[in-house]
Amino acid sequence: MLSLLVVSGMLLNACGPREEAEEKEEVMEEHPLNTLTEEEKEEGFFLLFDGETTDGWRGYNMETFPPEGWVIEDGLLRCIGEGTGEAGGKGGDIIYDQKFLDFHLKLEWKVSPGGNSGIFYLGQEIEGEPIWKSAPEMQILDNERHIDAQLGEDRKAGSLYDLIAADPQNTRPAGEWNKAEVMVYRGTVVHRQNGEKVLEYHLGTPDWERLVEESKFAEYEWFGQYKPGYIALQDHGDDVWFRNIRIKEF
Repeated sequence: MLSLLVVSGMLLNACGPREEAEEKEEVMEEHPLNTLTEEEKEEGFFLLFDGETTDGWRGYNMETFPPEGWVIEDGLLRCIGEGTGEAGGKGGDIIYDQKFLDFHLKLEWKVSPGGNSGIFYLGQEIEGEPIWKSAPEMQILDNERHIDAQLGEDRKAGSLYDLIAADPQNTRPAGEWNKAEVMVYRGTVVHRQNGEKVLEYHLGTPDWERLVEESKFAEYEWFGQYKPGYIALQDHGDDVWFRNIRIKEF
């Protein structure tokens, strides 16, 4: 219990006044792309993307990285949109080929106008089934243009997709970079967006089981289980860019 309180306190302390957040933003912009700060190194973070290769990544239910649909451009990992308006593109979802249980994931993303994507975690690789049937998703979305934003607050960026709305809703517009963080520790999950904690929930609790039971995920026995799983980036058929992907394990 003490460890959980310490980790939770770390998250709360990280949320300072607006002036402090702006200062951190300036420092981040000056820091070299896809590298770790000295503080992150000391804390035990390591990079999942070096800006030059796709080492460590592969397609979901694939042995290799997708031959098309995902590219590296100017140090950014880009999912190439198909422009069809349909979910899913040529590349498919990609996973980092290592399972994580208790971790702190940090990355930045930006999406094209009308774009949709997501960050999956604790995902299981199930033959013949998409990863969303097992993995909770931190939503990535152009809230201003995509129809999902009109279907519920829990479908806007930063939310636990279709389950818990991000509050406050502080997403930056399409074409601008957003900071995303996911922390999992002993079943407690926290989403942070642009420096603010936007939601918290607890896997395996009666409240969690009730939430899932009342959702479209109720029929999937693998969904939202607290056990080691994959981190994945979603190909929803739209242009989306990622950078500075790093993680530490607890």
